[in-house]
Amino acid sequence: MRILIYGAGVIGSIYAVLMSGVGYDVTVLARGKRLVDLLDNGLRYYKKGKVETANITVIDRLEDSDKYDYIFLPVRTEQLKQALCELKSNKSPNIVTMVNTLEKYEELEKICGVNRLIPAFPGAGGSIDNGILNASLTPKIIQPTTFGEISKRKTDRIAELAEIFRKSHIPYQIVSDMHNWQISHLGMVVPIADAYYMSSSPETVYENKAIMKKTAKQMKDNFKILAKHKILSPFKFYLFMICPTWVFTIILSAVFKSKFGHKFMYEHSMNAPQEMRQLHTEFYDFISWNIV
Repeated sequence: MRILIYGAGVIGSIYAVLMSGVGYDVTVLARGKRLVDLLDNGLRYYKKGKVETANITVIDRLEDSDKYDYIFLPVRTEQLKQALCELKSNKSPNIVTMVNTLEKYEELEKICGVNRLIPAFPGAGGSIDNGILNASLTPKIIQPTTFGEISKRKTDRIAELAEIFRKSHIPYQIVSDMHNWQISHLGMVVPIADAYYMSSSPETVYENKAIMKKTAKQMKDNFKILAKHKILSPFKFYLFMICPTWVFTIILSAVFKSKFGHKFMYEHSMNAPQEMRQLHTEFYDFISWNIV
């Protein structure tokens, strides 16, 4: 089993660490300063307070003849199409797109080929501090790694991918409709990112009751619209939708204040403002053009 992680940011790095740690043959494609650091020092990461180095191969380009069983693509929204263009001529059969996107999968397949894509979304977060990965997986009850076929069918490669995650100790879930799942996910994360951007003190935005209330209301409104049109997924979002706004506001404030909120919400929102603002526009455009 040969695996390529196409990108060495936080998400790509933690999946590389976990998969290589159980014996998979993992290669990481990196560029820029991250490439130099990986070549000089290896993929370093914190484990129980100690710095360790993952057993991986590092490359800076992918030849068309380099064939992998799975290519994982943990890139930002604005980087997705370019990354798929770079993979177009490569012979690897399976590309796992671990990214927030509202792009129609059929349009993405036009770039890299039909039946190559497996849409997915990662369940991890953290940071790279002084070249050392400081990241962790999100709890399964909150956000496991999520994936499924565009065709909505259960296939051999979906079962094989699930086994890779299981063996690597990565919580996962398989969903039948990834497009609806991603729309629903954006209904949650877009207001979260907006809350940070509205605040003059984003790291302590949980202290701003007006912003927390506005965020709770916006999230509930998003869920109501999606539920009305039978798009909302998973079921827990229905519980948030019917939760009284004042209760939901208290819950959100606590989550924003928590270590979980800082690592998985604050750090991503502040490190990827271009991506999140693009997703804000795409999500509300989708609501306006396709639903309302």
